[in-house]
Amino acid sequence: MLSRWHRSTLRLALLVSLGLVFSLPTAAQTGRFGDLADGPYDRLVIRNAMVIPGHGGPPVGPYDILIEQNRISQMVPFDEVTAERRGDDGRMTGDRIIDATGMYIMPGMIDLHTHLRQEPMEIEYPYYLKLAHGVTTIVPAADRGLDAGMEQAALSARNEILAPRLFPIWGWGSNTDFSRAEREDPAMAPQVAQAMVQQGAHVVSLGSVTWSDELFGAVAHAVWDAGGITTIHLPPSTNAVVQAVDAARLGATMIEPHYGYAESALPSSVQNFPREYNYNNENDRFRHAGKVWVDTDKELLLSQVADSLVAYGATMLPTRVVYEANRDIIRAQSLPWHEKYTHQALINWNLPNPAFHGSYHYDWTSDDEYYWYTAFDLWGDLIYEFNKRGGRVAYGTDDNYIWATPGFSNIRELQLTRETGMHPLEVIKAATLNSAETLRQPELGLVRPGYLADLVLVDGNPAYNFRFMYSFGALRLDENGDMIRTRGIVHTIKDGIVINNTRLMEEVERMVANSKQGIGPSVVETPFVTRPARPIGSDGRR
Repeated sequence: MLSRWHRSTLRLALLVSLGLVFSLPTAAQTGRFGDLADGPYDRLVIRNAMVIPGHGGPPVGPYDILIEQNRISQMVPFDEVTAERRGDDGRMTGDRIIDATGMYIMPGMIDLHTHLRQEPMEIEYPYYLKLAHGVTTIVPAADRGLDAGMEQAALSARNEILAPRLFPIWGWGSNTDFSRAEREDPAMAPQVAQAMVQQGAHVVSLGSVTWSDELFGAVAHAVWDAGGITTIHLPPSTNAVVQAVDAARLGATMIEPHYGYAESALPSSVQNFPREYNYNNENDRFRHAGKVWVDTDKELLLSQVADSLVAYGATMLPTRVVYEANRDIIRAQSLPWHEKYTHQALINWNLPNPAFHGSYHYDWTSDDEYYWYTAFDLWGDLIYEFNKRGGRVAYGTDDNYIWATPGFSNIRELQLTRETGMHPLEVIKAATLNSAETLRQPELGLVRPGYLADLVLVDGNPAYNFRFMYSFGALRLDENGDMIRTRGIVHTIKDGIVINNTRLMEEVERMVANSKQGIGPSVVETPFVTRPARPIGSDGRR
């Protein structure tokens, strides 16, 4: 019989041969995507761009930026003072020149938790929406299977598909031959983690080990030591064992989204669940995930809990947008982009239905919305205090669930992070540099020579108005006092490839139109649509 080491080695060799083990390329391979995107170029020049660097500093510029293949190689300031000192007006030239006059460039955003969902929703649908809204790296759940996710990640790394960089989430022990007893033995954690990382794992979920704080800590440290990171969506069913402060103390890299924080400051060690509570009943689960914020000790939460989270070094990954429906479900169901840009499969999964995860608004009361308004306020205060004390806030959406349409929800997440009181430049830093550091990707997250060319070119200053980043832009007055609509993100650049964002959105529109053929109004729409008149009866009445 082959040893575990030999089995892991053979599996690794197979994955390499299939192209499923990958790393960030040192030079992007040339690919063509019709009229959707082109590049990378030997020399791509972006002229006259104002730069938001990503580290929290203000806009600066304008700059001429040279990108060679997939890497920023030069940034030449071209403001009037610098030009006068240089004594010439020579400009860099290249294979393609983009005139960015009046536009702002910032690092591509990094979404540390999202979902791709399944068929019949085309996998290109979330990819294109993410890219068109400035997201160049995603950490997706393995909705379509881990092997399929790793194959997609490898294709994206080689630029054979038009998609963000992908770092799929692995469950603890996935794709290994370790037995359950071995996976649950803290002493075996280093061996399991090493076997996973050798096969391409980078982001590992701790969700299956929250029942034991000893095992949780062993796994968190083992994955980190092997070169990966860990993420935890703390289930309420085991918060009595590991809540947020515990998870940070035990070494979790990032904690998402809101679970475990309020539970860290309860007057007792367990949440006051009602007698009929069933964790597997999602209506119960999400109702009381909001209510727990009413029961927590607010003073303790915003002082000792915030201080402890900072001291232990965990990253906070809020993903607020996917829970916004809980505080106003009618708003979420009636967002203006649903008709044109929300895939029918996604709408079907969002509609109230106990059979689907995240579709629990079939008995959602005014009290529930009150609980979640309270939760959002206090949760936002905690994020603000954590950030103020030096904690690292990162960026994610958990979208493609609960009426959070991908791409659009990425921009809304920026707005909801701003709602906590964080400065707009801090919000951008959370979505770029902070998330790159959390993901342990030192070549991403800044607009700077030497960094990979993952960039976002926006018509307008996003630090002034995040809505400039929506694909439909935002209304404003021009210098003549005329009302105009900005163009959104004109180009997203991923790995040196320049994307035509307008064409991406046209493709999304086509996919959505096809998905809605023959579909009538849903159960949440019927009260608000015009019904055809009934025929007049023999009594003369309708």
